[in-house]
Amino acid sequence: MKNKKIITILSIIIFIIPIISINAEPQNNTIEKYYLPSHFSWQDINGTDYTTPVKNQAPAPTCEAYALCASLETIIQYQLEEIFNPDLSETHLYFYAGGTYEAKMVNLTDAANYLIEYGVPDEGCYPDPHRAYDYPFESLEGWGNRTVKIQSWGWVNHNIDSIKSALIEHGPLIIVIKIWKDFLRYHGGVYKHRWGKSEGGHVVTIVGYNDEEECWIVKNSWGPDWGENGYFRMAYDADMFYEYYGKGTGIMYLDGVYGNFKPDVPKIHIKKPENFKTYLFGRGFSTNFKLKKLHFQLAAPRIIGNLKVEVPAENTNKIEFYLDNELKHVDDNEPYEWDLDASVGLHTLKVLAYNKHNISMDLIDVFILL
Repeated sequence: MKNKKIITILSIIIFIIPIISINAEPQNNTIEKYYLPSHFSWQDINGTDYTTPVKNQAPAPTCEAYALCASLETIIQYQLEEIFNPDLSETHLYFYAGGTYEAKMVNLTDAANYLIEYGVPDEGCYPDPHRAYDYPFESLEGWGNRTVKIQSWGWVNHNIDSIKSALIEHGPLIIVIKIWKDFLRYHGGVYKHRWGKSEGGHVVTIVGYNDEEECWIVKNSWGPDWGENGYFRMAYDADMFYEYYGKGTGIMYLDGVYGNFKPDVPKIHIKKPENFKTYLFGRGFSTNFKLKKLHFQLAAPRIIGNLKVEVPAENTNKIEFYLDNELKHVDDNEPYEWDLDASVGLHTLKVLAYNKHNISMDLIDVFILL
């Protein structure tokens, strides 16, 4: 990112203060605020929003991978000066870097080091099935040719001006935060912890700041319907920053992003059925009940009656529809559709899309009620 111009004063900033430390020891080296703009956001760089759409990690504990990929996707678009919404595979990064759902985490530093050595491929290599349990996993063959990597990463010193400078210089920052009970009821505004006990840790992505409101602008991974369209504003003194197990400040930057930013692969997405919805003869409604007694994957759409599977696709010549890994239908003409035919119970619907050079995949668990 250092070869790009965001604001003319940035060259002054990065040479005046030592903002970053691998040792992550807080420093008192700060500069007067007039060296930094009073507000900044990767959602508005000279009128362009370089962030990608907010995603939903639920119900899996994969926040570390989602925060890392959110940062990478923004940096990719900025480096290419093109808005095309790259979509990286958070689930691949989570599992391949050593994460498990039983542990409810992947080590953040292990995931960052994995990005240096191996990188993360696009979502088509390993789509998120939104399961809250461990299961056998494997990305598509050839995923190593479709990866984005970093050259290095580091910790940012824990003071406001250092965080601002690193945010502007390196791109969105990955931060470890404490979750308080009152945060779980956040709907908007500048958040500051006021009541309730700690509910554990979380990892999110800072994309900007605003001095007038004295807050950070933060991208979450709880879906676009949460908070302020998936974001929240965190007060400078919100008491949320969390050191990373004594091994770092918990404020991470990524540097030297490179790789196959736009692989020649099919782009597909199972549009219907959709997670967290109930379908009654093809018509979808938001699911707001859990049916715990059924003991099935809570994100899975519940289906009553006939339903036509719909799969929008780009750069695609053919799509294969699988139910529980058994080929059911092949469609080589748009719109790519299939009349779902399955018995009562939990099933996995998978689609494989082909073009002349590559394959991409999407999958979703579905529960047939009737």
